[in-house]
Amino acid sequence: MSRSEFAIVGAGALGSILAAHLIRSGRSVALLARGQRAQQVREQGLRIKGLSEIVTSVELLTDPAQLRETGTLIIATKTPGSEQTLASLRHVQLDRAVSIQNGVMKDDLLSQTYGRDRTLGALADTSGELLASGDVLFTRNVNLFIGELDGTTSDTARSIVKAIDDAGVRTTLVSDIVSREWSKFVCWVGFVSLSLTTRAITWRFLSDPDAALLIVRLTRELASLAKALGIPLTEDRALLPLRAVLDGTEAEAIEGVRKAGADYQARAPEHRMSSLQDLLAGRALEIHETLGYALRKAKDLNLSLPVLANTYALVSSIDRTRDR
Repeated sequence: MSRSEFAIVGAGALGSILAAHLIRSGRSVALLARGQRAQQVREQGLRIKGLSEIVTSVELLTDPAQLRETGTLIIATKTPGSEQTLASLRHVQLDRAVSIQNGVMKDDLLSQTYGRDRTLGALADTSGELLASGDVLFTRNVNLFIGELDGTTSDTARSIVKAIDDAGVRTTLVSDIVSREWSKFVCWVGFVSLSLTTRAITWRFLSDPDAALLIVRLTRELASLAKALGIPLTEDRALLPLRAVLDGTEAEAIEGVRKAGADYQARAPEHRMSSLQDLLAGRALEIHETLGYALRKAKDLNLSLPVLANTYALVSSIDRTRDR
């Protein structure tokens, strides 16, 4: 195959949304997918509805060996199996690689595979849901933050961001992407953990006082890990009022979480975490590469995170015993 401007690995919700928008804007895109999803794309093309209405064909690859080179490689798979996926793509010649997966382990894996200088960090405040029909419901288009890991703003990164933003998926180049990724991650862990243990839509578990207490304690533990790693946290890009959760009393922090729940109830009353979608669909859960990664980092630093450790044991049990 000829060199594409973008190669997207994974045809789930976000991978499909990005591919369809880039193709509509005239960019060349190769999409790597497997199994039933590959069959859907082959037969139906990419079908996006909701915030955008797009139906388009795409250059579909089903074997990583088919992808030889690209301008920008975007990893859009779920986190389970990421190491194996990147091992199968180690041969790809590229300008930049970026992952829009959950968590922060993704940057380490891309750096180990392609080098830190060719790895971009990313934080997606963008949502969609892959429906059983093969259609993708585009539900949230706030911002996709992308940046160089060393804090510079290169021309290459700028051109990638412009291409995606011009295509209709809101994207911004930032110089503090690592801080932004971790600021989301320290809050996201609590959201994921409570979505899996309560099986509730987002506003309901955020509004519950006991669930909010656990989210506060998890967030504070993850923030202590970020501090130990020397990573500053930002306030305005987090899922929660982060400074209030970290610096206030526990009661004040709980009220901050519950206020976030009220905001979700008003603005996105049907919002479900992707982790809950995975659980209900019988898919593998994104916990070992996220919660487990944080615990491994903490162990390297001799840092105790007891609430996270107990939560990880619980959700690991849920993952093993889920309906498949």
